[in-house]
Amino acid sequence: MDPITDLFQTMRVAGVVQARLEATAPWGLKRDANVAEEAAKDPAQPASSPCHFAHFGMISRGNGWLSVEGIPDAMPLAGGDCFLLAPGSSYTLRDNPRTRARSFCEVAPREGTQVIQYGGGGAPTTIVSGWFRFDPMNVQPLTRLLPSFILVKADQAQSLALHATLNMLASEMAELAPGSELVVNRLADVLFIQCLRAHIASRSEPCKSGWLRAVFDPQVGVALKSMHEKVEDPWTVESLAEACGMSRSAFALRFKELVGETPLEYLTSWRMHKATALLQKGDKKLLEVAKSVGCDSDAAFSKAFKRIVGVAPRAYRRSASEPHSV
Repeated sequence: MDPITDLFQTMRVAGVVQARLEATAPWGLKRDANVAEEAAKDPAQPASSPCHFAHFGMISRGNGWLSVEGIPDAMPLAGGDCFLLAPGSSYTLRDNPRTRARSFCEVAPREGTQVIQYGGGGAPTTIVSGWFRFDPMNVQPLTRLLPSFILVKADQAQSLALHATLNMLASEMAELAPGSELVVNRLADVLFIQCLRAHIASRSEPCKSGWLRAVFDPQVGVALKSMHEKVEDPWTVESLAEACGMSRSAFALRFKELVGETPLEYLTSWRMHKATALLQKGDKKLLEVAKSVGCDSDAAFSKAFKRIVGVAPRAYRRSASEPHSV
């Protein structure tokens, strides 16, 4: 199993919300990550906090401009362009870079629909957009994987698959039928992976650094693949270095340089992340979960889990079984 497949199979999209924006010039809407982070501190709604939402969209008619915090210049969007913004991103969508923008929180869909109508009555733009909701534990590996922004232009080969999936998603959400929730979440998984594939195929600068660069590195990539294929094995720095044909010191230095943490820090963190997925399923005893992620005892597992996740495994399992709503 490659690390990217393992990551997506483990973290899965927890939910998806979709809407259609029918805008007429002048129009402008923004999302402020600082506001979202404040909302995330509300203990009453930990699972549906806005900071755990990734925003996706496709321009199906007209054009617009997208500004993303941290990127100096606004980017033009034309028909067929798709974009994905990582959780915690601040961004603005508008008809013109000079148009004043209101908060998304100030507009709402028409009653009984998923259509937002907004603007001054001029040139029309339609954006099919939505939000992926992720479990709080999935945000860290997600931000490790994704840049703050991915743009797939209409003329890229990967855009055809994105359009097809978006249309299927819109159709499924427009007319709910038995099994719709399952179909929508599977399509959301597919859409997210397609965005990532398009990002990798673009060979843009963010692909040349961080976790993605490590995955495709001819040596460190072997170590990552080994850890993800057999997370339960008793890996050491020495055995990982041997697997990718490097000396212990050279491997440790190269891994830290690319990934940002030591090999064993990464391994422990990913083991505990895998454990959260197993605990959510609730069909394994605690010791079985521990052994599945390479821990010999319940006590050692509980200690590592609490250090990484912040709560004990039993408490996490109880909270994961409680229903949440978007």
